Amino acid sequence: MSFHTALRKGASSVFLRIEEALDVPFGGLDNPLRHLGAIGLYLLWIVVGTGLYLYTVLDTGIEAVYRSIGYLSTEQWYLGGVLRSLHRYAADGFMLVMLLHLVREWCYGRYHGFRLYSWMTGIPLIWLAYAAGIGGYWIVWDQLAQLSATATAELLDWLPIFSEPSARNFMSPDSISDRFFTMLVFIHIGIPLLLILGLWAHVHRISHVDYLPSRRAMVATLAILIGLSLLKPALSNPPANLATIPGALDFDWFILFLHPLTDFSSPAIIWSLLFGVTALLFALPLLPHPRPQPAAVVDPANCTGCNRCLADCPYAAIAMTQHPSRPGFRLAVVDADLCAACGICAGSCPSSTPFRRREALVTGIDMPQQPVNALREQLEAALARLEGRTRIVIFACARGAEAGTLAAVDTAVIGLICTGMLPPAFIEYALRGGADGVLVATCRNGGCEFRLGDQWTSQRLLGQREPHLRRTVPPSRLQLLAASAHDDRTLAEGLAEFRARLEALPAASDRLPPYLRSASHHA
Repeated sequence: MSFHTALRKGASSVFLRIEEALDVPFGGLDNPLRHLGAIGLYLLWIVVGTGLYLYTVLDTGIEAVYRSIGYLSTEQWYLGGVLRSLHRYAADGFMLVMLLHLVREWCYGRYHGFRLYSWMTGIPLIWLAYAAGIGGYWIVWDQLAQLSATATAELLDWLPIFSEPSARNFMSPDSISDRFFTMLVFIHIGIPLLLILGLWAHVHRISHVDYLPSRRAMVATLAILIGLSLLKPALSNPPANLATIPGALDFDWFILFLHPLTDFSSPAIIWSLLFGVTALLFALPLLPHPRPQPAAVVDPANCTGCNRCLADCPYAAIAMTQHPSRPGFRLAVVDADLCAACGICAGSCPSSTPFRRREALVTGIDMPQQPVNALREQLEAALARLEGRTRIVIFACARGAEAGTLAAVDTAVIGLICTGMLPPAFIEYALRGGADGVLVATCRNGGCEFRLGDQWTSQRLLGQREPHLRRTVPPSRLQLLAASAHDDRTLAEGLAEFRARLEALPAASDRLPPYLRSASHHA
């Protein structure tokens, strides 16, 4: 194992434990670390909304803008001042969430294979975000803006892009005019537009994107920002004066940290650091990584063109085309470069029901590494071995809690690539085959490696999504349990509670009649 792999796995274990700890007060749906992308987009919308208002009410001109934004901050603090502070703190929050999102994706190794495009398109967004943030501080044109503009110009002058040093533009008060304000507006409005366009490119290959977090998360985030805005409002420093050196200033370390680092080192070191980190991020997908699993395979003879796999695929890897041999019908087509090999599409296919009377169960779309027919055979073999008073079948996600240790004479454990690949009919099939109960162990809410596996599984079993579990299946015989990689004890305790509940049921009170175990069953 390479040093990088060992470091990343250690970091991923720490990060996962922090996520799991935050599940206790927040729950999976509101856990901020599980929804960093959605929270980041929400903060960006706050920045955009407040920025549009501030731009429409501010006076243009390098001196007038300082006076007008000062009026908003002091005289109209209840509206303009709060919105200005919201603008500032939401921008800081966006930077923090963006970097946490980057660290999280690296920790979990999500930068190669079907995630390569999202990783590569996300790296330039960091540059755009900081360029927009730094330019935003110049709009006010106070002493902090003067310091930032001068320091940025000196940093840019180290690069061979200007024929004359751009820092000369900040050597005297006469060198700055209202045309400079026009450039500031271009920087602070034009670059965020590029950022929004880049964000669209970043997520457009992902289906069912969470553009906003949960309502409670949005309310809590907004309340925190408003609280900060009231307790410590964003105020301007003294007006810029190029004839003087700025004194002590109210500094923003979230966005302007480069300036003191440049003073501490040199422009050469800073650019080497920035370009080196960027090159390293781009090079990460080139490092050795596990070989990708085989992509989903479509069987034209069994594909009905129902669109369920298209609707459920988390990474937009499935498209529909004209069926080559059945006029008027459509056929699913899998893009192997985008396929996550999660099997969620197989779980959504109506042809995946184990009750089909065929010797070999061939479904419309399937996973070569764990086909549905092999899953049915594995289940039937497990059912034949079960003994004891209360026989339970566990379907468990391979990336969740370790369920294999729970296998016993009365407990069968079947591991899945993702619980999203489990057709709901397998629950009924297991109960009709002699199981007293079925436990489905998913990942925690928001913790699915493939984003939507736990969500789709829950909705299918609750009858909220097709294909859904038939209503004839007694709910008392089914247990849905969320357990992540560190929840082995939770899974064991959940199994014990489920077993006790099954044993308390009246004998055969809600048992399903067995399926026919005849030679003609698979004929």
